[in-house]
Amino acid sequence: MHTLTDPNLLNDIAEIGRIEAVPRILETVAHITGSRFTAIARVTETTWTACATLDTLGFGLVPGGQLVLETTICDEIRQSPISVVFAHASAHPLYSKHHTPRIYGLESYASVPIHRPDGSFFGTLCAIDSSPGNFDEAHVRRSMELLADLVGNCLDKEDRLLEAETALTDAQRVSDLRDQFIAVLGHDLRSPLQAISVAADSLEMEATSERQQQMLAHIASGVTRMDGLINDVLDFARGRLGGGIPISLRESHSLQADLERVAAEVAIATGRQDISVQMQIEGSVVCDPSRLSQLLANLLTNAAQHGERSAPVTLRVHAASNCLTLDVHNAGCIPSERLGNIFSPFSREQGELPRPGLGLGIYIASEIARSHGGTLDVASTEGAGTLFTFQMPGAGRPYSRGSADS
Repeated sequence: MHTLTDPNLLNDIAEIGRIEAVPRILETVAHITGSRFTAIARVTETTWTACATLDTLGFGLVPGGQLVLETTICDEIRQSPISVVFAHASAHPLYSKHHTPRIYGLESYASVPIHRPDGSFFGTLCAIDSSPGNFDEAHVRRSMELLADLVGNCLDKEDRLLEAETALTDAQRVSDLRDQFIAVLGHDLRSPLQAISVAADSLEMEATSERQQQMLAHIASGVTRMDGLINDVLDFARGRLGGGIPISLRESHSLQADLERVAAEVAIATGRQDISVQMQIEGSVVCDPSRLSQLLANLLTNAAQHGERSAPVTLRVHAASNCLTLDVHNAGCIPSERLGNIFSPFSREQGELPRPGLGLGIYIASEIARSHGGTLDVASTEGAGTLFTFQMPGAGRPYSRGSADS
């Protein structure tokens, strides 16, 4: 017998040790064979290693103990693989002359192969005794083969459980990295921007010429635009990396005023004074008002920039006790081949003229909708124009992925 040092075999022993049914299986084998030593062995091309044992014979083999492979019948079973069962070795026509019973002083012996469900060979379930057995060999063979199948299936379950635990650990690690990435991204991008903003404010007090004032105005405008781009990148990172866009739900009594202000700001920013607003919100709405304002700003800006200038942009908002509906319509038409990817990030037509932003507006709007437990849909046909529809049932009851305050 040899002492185990192979880490792979140690893993095999641990895997068998995690199977709660193994002690009962060994007891059952001992009961049906009358054997005083039963074991589950890992058998490879070069080693025989005990993974679990039940020993009242005094054989002296414990988990981790090894036998010289060539001295065992299990080596033959590995190569066959067939079950070997005999009750009285010295009276057996074949095994009375076999070296294994002679080396270990065995009279009764039963060993059946253990296979994983994919057919790969693991080892053997075996029972031995120095006294002749009093059992039906065919019955013992079939019973032990069924128990060996149970061990093989349990091994497969342990493998899948270990894979699931590993995947869960990896997912947690990815989640931690995601949070760290977003935190670092927000800090590292905003810090220099804040420095630029502070410096511009200081210079504004010292500016004397009209040109200096114009230059500082350009800097301030650039800082504002850059801050918006950073917010878009952070929202994209949260949504794309699995965290979802965070929202802070509260009961809002001023949502209509907030959305009307957004419509006015977009009209000024895009030069579209033909935005028609029809809005009626009854009572309060449970939502994140700043995020819904962001959703509307993205949809309206997109409609103002891409719609036909000859026709107005229409905004309709209606909220009752059970649902909030927000529609944005323009006279433009989105090509059918592009419509399926309209909610994907960076969704722009090839050859489209450069426009401000990163092409994340519609994607972020859809993520905000999801975080509120709502939906954002689009329909676009030639002649009828393009209609984006946001619906939030239950007046903003939270959706599990994005409902946590942040």
